[in-house]
Amino acid sequence: MLLRKATLTQAARRHFGLPRDPFNDEINSADDVYLTPDVRYVREAMFQTACHGGFVAVVGESGAGKSTLREDLQERINRDGKQIVMVEPYVLAMEDNDQKGKTLKAVHIAEAILAAVAPNVSPKRSPEARFAQIHRALAESAKAGNKHVLVIEEAHSLPIPTLKHLKRFFELKHGFERLLGIVLIGQTELAQKLSENNPNVREVVQRCEVVTLLPLTDGKLAGYLKHKFERAGGDIAKVMDESAIDAVAERLTVKSRTAKGTAEHSLLYPLAVNNLVSAAMSQAAELGFDVVDADVVKGV
Repeated sequence: MLLRKATLTQAARRHFGLPRDPFNDEINSADDVYLTPDVRYVREAMFQTACHGGFVAVVGESGAGKSTLREDLQERINRDGKQIVMVEPYVLAMEDNDQKGKTLKAVHIAEAILAAVAPNVSPKRSPEARFAQIHRALAESAKAGNKHVLVIEEAHSLPIPTLKHLKRFFELKHGFERLLGIVLIGQTELAQKLSENNPNVREVVQRCEVVTLLPLTDGKLAGYLKHKFERAGGDIAKVMDESAIDAVAERLTVKSRTAKGTAEHSLLYPLAVNNLVSAAMSQAAELGFDVVDADVVKGV
């Protein structure tokens, strides 16, 4: 069960004494990011890939915080003063086949790398000359002390041939030094494409670490909400009681029957939680309740 986008009403903010919305455009610095143990690991894996090379795929459901971690990576690079060139090909209208949209091909990635590393250089016409040109440009940039990381969002829409070609970008070296780290960011379909059971991408699978953003289960939901309200200048105890937090967890847990019995699938990801809690708070304010309780959450 997922809710549509919900924005906290001005009346609800006044009712609960919140100077700003805890859930809408709320990420303005690294301190605003709630770090669970798995988020901390994924965040560090991305940073180490940018600093030292590597090949990592960040996988998560819609609204799990993948784009936030990409923004955090760029912010951390800038804040720490690292000489890291971040290459981000545009992925607007990208699909994994040309019938649905535009596929991102190796040539497009090559053009993005050249534009980021040597913006004043015109790409060669022939593919062979262009890729040799990119290798030289990366090597010259590395001699100047730069590191390079290729970051591709919506990577679940990458066609299989492009995934296979990424191995060749990853293998570009200057001596023993890898010239390009690779970070793929995508939804769960990316993990399926990178499955060890997929023989078409076996060379990539053996080189790429897949890290997954997990839901806010096992007590992490209460900590997440507490953090959100504190960053907005509020106190969770004055907004929600414990029954409401339990009800949020229950509403965002899907149960289904399988051959082995009942299976549970958690949708406790930041975006879904934000929408549900915002809707419940607006409803509670409209009804004149002092705090959000389980009945309000269940009634949204």
